[in-house]
Amino acid sequence: MIRACLDRLYLLSGIAAGGFLVLIFILMMAMSLGREVALNVPAGDDIVSWCMVALAFLGLAHTFKRGEMIRVGLLMERLTGRTRQAFELLALTVAFAFIVYFAWHAVQLTWFSWRFDDMAQGVLAIPLWIPQLGYCSGLIILAIAILDEIVIVARGNRPSYEKEKAATPDEFVDRVASGENG
Repeated sequence: MIRACLDRLYLLSGIAAGGFLVLIFILMMAMSLGREVALNVPAGDDIVSWCMVALAFLGLAHTFKRGEMIRVGLLMERLTGRTRQAFELLALTVAFAFIVYFAWHAVQLTWFSWRFDDMAQGVLAIPLWIPQLGYCSGLIILAIAILDEIVIVARGNRPSYEKEKAATPDEFVDRVASGENG
């Protein structure tokens, strides 16, 4: 049950990131077409930048769990057994510590923006905590995803972000051609 809830959280986070991508597209098209007919989208640039931040941070956990983040595994690929598990746990623990540190400060920033009623300085004066929610939520969900991987690896399982190696050279070429990791 917990596994299904976590997987759903990562999926919903990825879907939300995709939703912000669509919103960016719509706003950019509206601003571009609006210029042709002398129609202005007030604060369009501000909204697009806030959507971009939400897109980037909300997509992190989903990207991480699917193994689509850039990862340099030169050392890890040469290790096996318990040694590899120990190094994997070390790397995940360091990543978790960094992300929790950043998430803590993101939550503090959002909390202070809400507490002191900090407003955006652009054309559209909205409370800053609203666009900051995407940033801080994405970091919290990524921290949960990394902790989830720590538990998976500590139990002796292969990390979910690690894909099976290509069995044949043709499969390797197909993966590279489709944009997947080899």
